[in-house]
Amino acid sequence: MPSRRSPIDLIANVTALDRAAGLVRDAVHKVLQPGAVKNALHGVWLGHALHPALAQMPLGFFTAATALDVIGDQDAAAKRLIGLGIVTSVPAATTGLADFAEGHEEQQRIGIVHATLNTVALGCYGASLVQRARGRSGTASSLLGCVISVASAALGGDLISRHAMGANHAAEVPHTGPDDWHELGLVNDFTTDRPARRMAGLIPVMVIKQSTGFTVLYDECSHMAAPLHDGELDTVEGERCIVCPWHGSAFRVDDGAVVHGPAIAPQPVLDTEIREGVLYAKVRTFAGVPAS
Repeated sequence: MPSRRSPIDLIANVTALDRAAGLVRDAVHKVLQPGAVKNALHGVWLGHALHPALAQMPLGFFTAATALDVIGDQDAAAKRLIGLGIVTSVPAATTGLADFAEGHEEQQRIGIVHATLNTVALGCYGASLVQRARGRSGTASSLLGCVISVASAALGGDLISRHAMGANHAAEVPHTGPDDWHELGLVNDFTTDRPARRMAGLIPVMVIKQSTGFTVLYDECSHMAAPLHDGELDTVEGERCIVCPWHGSAFRVDDGAVVHGPAIAPQPVLDTEIREGVLYAKVRTFAGVPAS
């Protein structure tokens, strides 16, 4: 039986979209340099992606306005809701562009169509406001904008649920990592300040030997599962960090905390123990509660 594919997967495989996606990505990278503003747009300060939350506001305002148009006799309220939808579209679009620029090819192909549909829907609602200001009915434009917004929302949901954009790629570690001590190798086999990849049971981990001891972190970046052991150890904002080789997320070595994005979720850190010259690690537990 052939595997079922989502119709949206067809968009993800359209390489003709790469040129447009690349132009937008490069423009975003020129405007948004790594730093406090970019971190804020990704949601690093909150530990949660901002775009999915902010996107609900314009969608809700626009949908409510269209519902009032269908009911009738609520033109004043519908105009206010459309105005609110247009205003709240700005932060939603800005955070979305920040996330889009750090996605992989398939995500960006879907993302560029998602953004285009949102722009068209915004134009429809803007046209509806203009028509109302001229004493005409803007219901048809509002309805068209609503249909396009719903289609765009479906693409946005697919980006999160099927293509894992903004997902925490390290979330499974507490449930799949070893809950008992697992041998990683002889202490003397590791080189100071040179990250090394090992397997701790079912999960890949990165071992960092420092002058103060050992740190073991999950090796796949929480942002997009990049191999962190291929990254560089560096000082970022005064903190000793491992920097992701793909998108530049920086995680504090001591506890895996995000120092700057695009990652929003911390990198899991395993507990370590040395016995007779051998390094062991296991999944970290909290307040005495087992990880799984």
